[in-house]
Formats: sequence, structure tokens, C-alpha cells
Amino acid sequence: MSLRLPSILNFARSPSPAAALLYVAAAALATPVGAETLEAYRVGEMRGLVLASAPAPVPDVGFTGGDGQETTLAASNGRVRLVNFWATWCVPCRTEMPELEALARDPPADVEVITIATGRNTPDGIDRFRDEQGITALPNALDPKGALARAMDVPGLPVTVILDRDGIEVGRLLGGANWNSPEARALLGHLAEAG
Repeated sequence: MSLRLPSILNFARSPSPAAALLYVAAAALATPVGAETLEAYRVGEMRGLVLASAPAPVPDVGFTGGDGQETTLAASNGRVRLVNFWATWCVPCRTEMPELEALARDPPADVEVITIATGRNTPDGIDRFRDEQGITALPNALDPKGALARAMDVPGLPVTVILDRDGIEVGRLLGGANWNSPEARALLGHLAEAG
């Protein structure tokens, strides 16, 4: 969000108390709501989380949902979502998947975990991987041509994007993490309670 401050806020000389108050109010409006609060949750497993500097809705690009039907991320608005882009051939993806499964089995209230296999993943390979790992709680969502991943600027795998209830990206973590860790659960719980 770009905020243009009025010319009365030119501080070439000492600002008047009214101008200073107006500046503080304008700066507060330019800061994403809760960003300073979320910074406190960037510890332990979540220290690599990059908070969105300019919150914006996710693109309206379709993918195949766990039920086999075409859907969008906006279709699940109303809950906080943890959206994980992964692939069967991605070693860090394989490592973090059991923790995503554990989180999906017992999520904080109003939090949904969505895992999306993106790119070249054969259906047999995905099924085999899910069977080997005992994955039953996570959706078998697919982005076979990587359209959603490209639209969301996913540079590699895994990437996990956190969305608020309105489908606005809160932040993302590039690389693997323990998403069932106390730090991750605290962050997600805070987002669900906040709004």
C-alpha cells in the first residue's frame, strides 16, 4: 500500500502538535494491521516467515481440490488457511509432510491446512507417497501445470503461504518447517483469534 502524505506534513521545520498527530495516524494506517504483533511470532520454526509488506488478495486462479473438483482459494474464505505447495520429488516437502498431517488432524480452531501438489507429480506417485506417509487428513489438491503456483510467485518448493479469513496473504515461508511446532501453532492460533 502506498500512502501519500499531505503537504502539511512536510517537516522542514519542527512540526506542530496537530501535524505530528496527523503523521502518526497516517503512518498507522499505512502499516498492515497486526504486522507489528505478528513480528513477535517469528521465532523458532517460524523465524523464516516473511510477513507480507503489502497485503493483497491471492489470485483467482483455479486448481483441483481434494474432492477432484475445480476450485479457488477464495472458495475457502472464512477461515485462516495454511497453503503448502509441494511435490513428491521434493525432499524438504517429504520431510515436512508428516508435521502438516499432524496439524491437519488437530488444527487450531478455524484453521485449515491445504496442501497442493504442484507441477510434475504423477497421480500414482502422489498416491504412493500418501500411503507411505500415512497421509489421510490432508487434501489431495493438485496444480498440475503450476498455474496457481506461478500466479502466487512460488519460486521453488516447498513454499507455505498463510492466508487470513478474507483470502489476504499474511506471510509465507520458503523451505521446510515443522508446521506442528508450538511456534507455528501459536502463530496460527493468534491469526484465527484476531479475526
